[in-house]
Amino acid sequence: MPRLPMIPALVVATALSLSTIPAAEAAPKVVTKKSATTTTGTTATDPQVRTCPLRFGVGTPGGPGASQELAEVASLTGEKPSIILSYKDFKQPVPYWELEQARSAGATTLLTWEPWAWGGGTDQPAYALDRIAAGDHDAHITDWATRLADWGGPVMLRFGHEMNGNWYPWAEGVNGNGAGDYVAAYRHVHDIFTAAGADNVQWVWNPNVPYWGSTPLDGLYPGADYVDVAGLDGYNWGTSQSWSTWQQPWELFGWGLDEMRRLAPGKEIVVAETASAEAGGSKAEWNAHLVYYLATQPDVTGLVWFHHDKETDWRINSSASSASALANELAKRPCP
Repeated sequence: MPRLPMIPALVVATALSLSTIPAAEAAPKVVTKKSATTTTGTTATDPQVRTCPLRFGVGTPGGPGASQELAEVASLTGEKPSIILSYKDFKQPVPYWELEQARSAGATTLLTWEPWAWGGGTDQPAYALDRIAAGDHDAHITDWATRLADWGGPVMLRFGHEMNGNWYPWAEGVNGNGAGDYVAAYRHVHDIFTAAGADNVQWVWNPNVPYWGSTPLDGLYPGADYVDVAGLDGYNWGTSQSWSTWQQPWELFGWGLDEMRRLAPGKEIVVAETASAEAGGSKAEWNAHLVYYLATQPDVTGLVWFHHDKETDWRINSSASSASALANELAKRPCP
């Protein structure tokens, strides 16, 4: 989930490489034809899961089990999401029912496994990375690994996401964590899953888009044998906060995508969390640019929208124009 950084100036994820799509040449026209959508921004045909090189996914407050929320998203965008984002902390059991709900809907769960107790803040010594690597939580980790292996369905598991920031207790530099501790903990958890035969689990290594002052990714990458998918989270905060500015998608993600390709060459990339604020520019235009931009990146295989009204209104339908633009551009992306 998006977090307010500790130092406002650091959140401007200024892209170091903007050559992939220049704004003047790449911007698709925003189409809001009433023939494509109804006046409420919903499509006229029954939404279906689409098989595309760039998959569409979503995270809603209720997660994979919130059928009404997911139906709303399908209505807004004209298609059912094929990836559904979920969050669980280290106190929770394997969410069988949610996994089954996602599978029955034709979707894969992107399960965010957070090594902490929700609500406890960044100072949680029991969940320090060295305690995880030392085996303090092995019983719980082994239980998850065994149960997910027995369940057998596909799961995309992102352990300790956004580790290059400073807003979670598994980040290096907080909670007593030092350099190298994240990789050690990640590998330890991964090895337990391997020993349990959980071959149905895809491991998603998932930093936040780099920003000035974020922890360098070189020391956080666990290695090719421990990563199946490279994930990336990034939000256009616009001018919704006193410290934030409007960023086009290629400005927001350019640097991060370059880093993913440098550290994890050949791995597929999923934008695991993204959304835009309304304040500071045209969200409708941003939505269209985002889909167009990511669809032109051959190694980017997924786009997961954070459909929450949280720090600001990230939802797809924060405005009618936002919903229509996203639906129209999703419909235009290439699919077999």
